[in-house]
Amino acid sequence: MGQALAKQYISEADYLKEERVATEKHEYFKGEIFAMSGASRYHNRLASNIQGNLFNHLKGKKCKPYGSDMRVHVQKNTLYTYPDITIVCGKEEYLDNEFDTLLNPKVIIEILSPSTKDYDRGSKFMLYRAIPSLEEYFLVDSESVFVERFYKDEVGIWTLKEYKNQSDLVEFSSIQFTLSVEEIYNEVFDNE
Repeated sequence: MGQALAKQYISEADYLKEERVATEKHEYFKGEIFAMSGASRYHNRLASNIQGNLFNHLKGKKCKPYGSDMRVHVQKNTLYTYPDITIVCGKEEYLDNEFDTLLNPKVIIEILSPSTKDYDRGSKFMLYRAIPSLEEYFLVDSESVFVERFYKDEVGIWTLKEYKNQSDLVEFSSIQFTLSVEEIYNEVFDNE
């Protein structure tokens, strides 16, 4: 998480009221608000590469990808956050009639930055696992060629698969799609 803005307790309702008019994005967890940091050029290129390929694959299908402006809420533990990429399939469920806080993502993709990678791998993933609809969680490193795929099996056990080679094919089994590591990292580390 980013840096906490206040040590006093803030209700979820007050957070949403303020967040909906804020010019910057903030995460919320158990009464605390955390400012979100900006993203590097590597982060943005990775997000564009992945989201572009997902958009093309999902066009005309029942699943839709969303970028980092779609807020996700985990009702079981109070987390409000903005994943880098979220995929929802079938009927979209929202917190209220503002339609800006998604409750039922099927896939979440986080692009790791040096300041968030430990949180994204640990505490945040633990919080995300409380989302009943979530089937796959991807972590994409922005400092080296490395993708981690966590997927839930038929009995609800999470398993990890790692991809480190440009020729590896990253499987998105919940949306019947594969994407090469080379496509994910296309032009990301060029011009160095």
